[in-house]
Amino acid sequence: MDITTDIKAGDVVYIIVRNPHAQDVANVQQAAVVQNPENPNELALFVHETYYPFSEEYAVFKSENEAEQAYEDAFGSPMIEDFYG
Repeated sequence: MDITTDIKAGDVVYIIVRNPHAQDVANVQQAAVVQNPENPNELALFVHETYYPFSEEYAVFKSENEAEQAYEDAFGSPMIEDFYG
């Protein structure tokens, strides 16, 4: 299913974002769906004050639970106790 057919400007979606400086670090991030300022006929993701056009590069989820499950499937459960100690 192509999620971009089910969303519209103003929707909130969730994406998995990798840290560009450490590829083994990723998190689920909330993103706004907006009109692409470079192409008003397309939608874009707005995250961290930056616009990203929809592409195969981004896994987009309609709910935070779906995104968290995909994150866990891809990266495993976060080990909080390992992080802090």
